[in-house]
Amino acid sequence: MKYYSNVFLVSLVLLFLSCSKGSSKLIVTVKNTLSIDRQFETVELSKEQLNVKDLSLYAIKDIDAGEFVVSQTVDLDGDGIMDQLLFQPKINVNSEKKFEVVVLPKDNKPKANVYCYSRFVPERTDDYAWENDRVAFRTYGPTAQKMVEENIKGGTLSSGIDAWLKRVDYPIINNWYKKETETEGTYHEDTGEGLDNFHVGISRGVGGIAVKEDSVFHYSKNFIKWRTITSGPLRTSFYLEYANWKVGSKEINESKIISLDYGSNLSKFETTISGTETISAGLTLHENDGEVTANNQLGFISYWQPHTDSELGTAIVTKNNYFAGQETYETTAKDESNAYLHLHVIDNKTIYYAGFTWKKSNQFKDKLAWGNYLNEFSTKINNPLLIEIKK
Repeated sequence: MKYYSNVFLVSLVLLFLSCSKGSSKLIVTVKNTLSIDRQFETVELSKEQLNVKDLSLYAIKDIDAGEFVVSQTVDLDGDGIMDQLLFQPKINVNSEKKFEVVVLPKDNKPKANVYCYSRFVPERTDDYAWENDRVAFRTYGPTAQKMVEENIKGGTLSSGIDAWLKRVDYPIINNWYKKETETEGTYHEDTGEGLDNFHVGISRGVGGIAVKEDSVFHYSKNFIKWRTITSGPLRTSFYLEYANWKVGSKEINESKIISLDYGSNLSKFETTISGTETISAGLTLHENDGEVTANNQLGFISYWQPHTDSELGTAIVTKNNYFAGQETYETTAKDESNAYLHLHVIDNKTIYYAGFTWKKSNQFKDKLAWGNYLNEFSTKINNPLLIEIKK
């Protein structure tokens, strides 16, 4: 009799623990400590934070609204296991919101359009291109470099970042490359979606880096390796690696992860670099006919310039701990005039954001509106949303 009673008690305990575990909720509280509304900021939840092995089947539910919000899972290392869960909350001034992390069958996960997209482009030499709902960019690979070095027409020797001036919110990369490579049309003409008429050359374009020694800026060449990490409704990201390059007697080793989130005009550059204590991220000055604005307190530089029949604003922003000054470098040498944001390298890493706005896209009315956006962007990255996770 005693034996059966113990079994019964153990069964009750196991049932209680099982029910408790099944009924527990994983709640994420997101807090905004600023006196400005927050949106288009991506919250990253890791499998370690949530204490799960794979986030493939997880989604995010707004508790107050009782509705699922758009989310995205990310496999950071390519092993088939989802390491991050992303979502973009809307949080009013000085307030907080609660969200529930929910497990859903694969077929029941909320569907969302892929606005943030990137890929390697072998059909146009070997570009790597990326975009979201507001902007698009590209940079250049080893085949394009080799073509220049062997005097073959159509190559590009540059580690600068090209800006593609889109003015629609849907993806254009594949359509534009198809137009350029398979039809008589060209992405250098605007037929309603925008165009590529931003000249890079050997300049830094929109956020390419340099290392300064004495009064000379030194650049890497084209990327040599790439890996797409993710594309989706909220973020695209990818890895680029460069051949080692020399600055005097110093050898520079450089790689980076670039990401672009939904709703942002600025790509995030997470650069891993050795051989230097500082780098300089640059904005091409083109014809030197625009205006450079520098804000040392908020850690950004911006260049507003006339551009064909419109106007164009470019910018680089960083967090306070990486900011090491700024400089406008003008020269008569072709494509070498750049506005630079100098950045500290901390534990072989530096992080900054670079991007642009095209007035014809109607995203920002003028230079003042662009400046206000940069002011807010800097304030937000230096005062990130606070995240609390509780069961």
